[in-house]
Amino acid sequence: MSRDEVFSPDDIRRRVAELTWCHSIDLGHGIVTPGLSNVVPLSDGELPDLAGRSVLDVGAWDGLYSFQAERAGASRIVALDHYAWGVNVPARQAYWDHCAAQGLLPDHNRDLSDFWDPALPGRRGFDLARQVLGSRVEPIVGDLMTMDLDALGQFDVVLYLGVLYHMQEPLTALRRVRAVTGTVAVIETVAVRVLGQRDASLLSFYAGNELGGADFGNWFAPTEKALVNLCRAAGFGRVDVVRAAPRVRPWREHLRRNIARTEREYRAAVHAWV
Repeated sequence: MSRDEVFSPDDIRRRVAELTWCHSIDLGHGIVTPGLSNVVPLSDGELPDLAGRSVLDVGAWDGLYSFQAERAGASRIVALDHYAWGVNVPARQAYWDHCAAQGLLPDHNRDLSDFWDPALPGRRGFDLARQVLGSRVEPIVGDLMTMDLDALGQFDVVLYLGVLYHMQEPLTALRRVRAVTGTVAVIETVAVRVLGQRDASLLSFYAGNELGGADFGNWFAPTEKALVNLCRAAGFGRVDVVRAAPRVRPWREHLRRNIARTEREYRAAVHAWV
């Protein structure tokens, strides 16, 4: 498909229906991609000013935030991904389901060997959306954890959204995010609120598929204070919480209703400033 190709609304609907989508993206003509994610996206108000700034979207997948940055007037946008774009998800999920049935932990090294598809099947949604929108977002296939960061360069704003809890080494990951951040990084992740430990700096570790059911690709969820401290330890100067834990019922009522569960997951987001 040529980037200059003009799609009719019927063509767009047909092509959209042929793919599996993570993000719900408005393609115009009354067409919104049927994203499977139930995460409430960050609004423009939860993002820093992107107008005239360079933006790196790490773990871009279908490109929801890349295209949002473009609409906000960013001067340059790079969509970086490798895992969501290159892994044969159905084959890997069948393996994970087998592991779950057998009570085993999967070998994650197989993701980039046995289940890696150089045709990048997971990028088809991004490519289609980019073409339909006439977007100038630049796709780069790469792993922020292993790639040459000097070659990638620095960006005014780095979007690290829905990625941190998938990292086996969260502090190392945030240090690499800091290395490519010129002004501010926006970090959104699964977080935990622990009863009786409101101000504790804790990490919840998931060895298997305890978080996300059939998903073995989740590792850590921090408390709000731990997330702030991780960012500071990674080299960021100021950290502002922009999406905090939802308010809870008064302590006694909350404890009575949740006596069997001392920990609750939610989505947290911070602006980490250089």
